[in-house]
Amino acid sequence: MPISLAPFRRACAIRRRLAALLLTVVTAACASPTAKLQNQARQFGLTAETVIANGFRLDTYSRSGSTTSERLHVYLEGDGRPYEAGILPSADPTTRASVALPLQAVDPAPSLYIARPCYNGHAADPGCAPPLWTDARYGEIVVQTLADALRDYTERRGFKKLLLIGHSGGGSLALLLAERLPQTLGVVTVAGNYDIDAWTDLHHYQALTASLNPARRPASGLPEWHFLGAADQNIPPALVQTALRRRPNARVEIVDAGHGQGWPGLWPGILRKIADDLAAGGR
Repeated sequence: MPISLAPFRRACAIRRRLAALLLTVVTAACASPTAKLQNQARQFGLTAETVIANGFRLDTYSRSGSTTSERLHVYLEGDGRPYEAGILPSADPTTRASVALPLQAVDPAPSLYIARPCYNGHAADPGCAPPLWTDARYGEIVVQTLADALRDYTERRGFKKLLLIGHSGGGSLALLLAERLPQTLGVVTVAGNYDIDAWTDLHHYQALTASLNPARRPASGLPEWHFLGAADQNIPPALVQTALRRRPNARVEIVDAGHGQGWPGLWPGILRKIADDLAAGGR
């Protein structure tokens, strides 16, 4: 009686599918942080562009938005991974899990995600060195490079006003950039690292002596919205909320979120709140 090969073929087909699935999982796991970020931006329908500022290459992701506006929402990512195991400077500080991109993806306004110098696969570029993503991550070079890039971008694209939005350490940079960009109409921080000295003390980290501390800079007087996560263990609300409430024109709200979790679901409501406040203030 002839032996049917169908069961063997089905078994081989299953093995091939399992092998393909395993290859997909391994490939995803081995993909670089930059490749993951690029894929995420592509899935969100964002347009990638690399801009040059102060000799550095900065990756950007933009979308035109569903409304016509002279106002640009600028998204600034957190610190990513400055150190490996908290000890050795990372060879690539690019974030492993973006918070800023998912927020940008649900924002209907024209928007721009801009990476810091040496991030997104540029750590080996000329001028890049570990201090720019460790001790000097909020230092003069980083802040001025971002300011130059944003000034050039807004001039080329015709944007008259900026709303600076930063997550974690990106919130620190948003506050520092507001001093240098007169077209800024407001600053939004999401689990923002307002006082970097208090933060390093809390976690017993090495002090960021080559960085600028927003808490020790004069307030810009611009409208500010500071959203803190009730479950945030990296930047717990108690660390900064009292100091933030002393800033002129600052609104501080504690929401149901962690440091990097829960924000995309809250973001449309937060954007509506900000839009209403700006409209009420005639901005």
